[in-house]
Amino acid sequence: MPLPYYVSPEQMMQDKAEYAKKGIAKGRSIIAMEYADGVLLVADNPSASLYKISEIYDSIAFSGAGRYSEFENLRKAGIRHADLKGFMYSREDVTARSLANGYSQSLGTIFGQELKPLEVEILVTQVGEQGRPNEMYRISFDGSIFDERGFAAIGGRAEALLVFLKERYKGEPPTLKAALSLCMAALESVTNQKLPIEGLEVAALDRTRAGRKFLRIPPAESRQILA
Repeated sequence: MPLPYYVSPEQMMQDKAEYAKKGIAKGRSIIAMEYADGVLLVADNPSASLYKISEIYDSIAFSGAGRYSEFENLRKAGIRHADLKGFMYSREDVTARSLANGYSQSLGTIFGQELKPLEVEILVTQVGEQGRPNEMYRISFDGSIFDERGFAAIGGRAEALLVFLKERYKGEPPTLKAALSLCMAALESVTNQKLPIEGLEVAALDRTRAGRKFLRIPPAESRQILA
């Protein structure tokens, strides 16, 4: 006879998944979108000091949704991994794919072995250079990894954002102005309110820049782009 406190593995995994999804649903959303010169990242983030979008390496960016302290630890671990690999081998060996695989293994191990899963969903993006395509990898709380094309969304209202973007993102990658306008419209559609430009965190991986491709776009510059 099973013990009174026995829980089947299937039920335990289901409970963990529901717990993680509830935590992620509380977080604000982030959109990554390919545009003509690279990849644009826009987050609904009213905080001016706590970043949800950051640089990992020369042409690689990281963004996280969910519990801030948990995806911040993942970001720092990714930076250490990239720096060490680039130092030991070469800078070209540091890729979004290898980082995404590492994050996938870490999140999968924690989800399967720890009592409490991480309440995070992360996005690793890399801008393509010399004719190579851009790369966007979405990694879920259980270690599942998804190779995205065109655009990707993570966070509480990601599914609604994807429905909105699928109807409007078509054909060739848009200009930076059109991409930023579309991202803002998508975020406003799920929040049902007009978002001030100061309440958005905007960054880009721009292949036209020499050296490091990551740049933050402050509110004043965002306004200028949209004008």
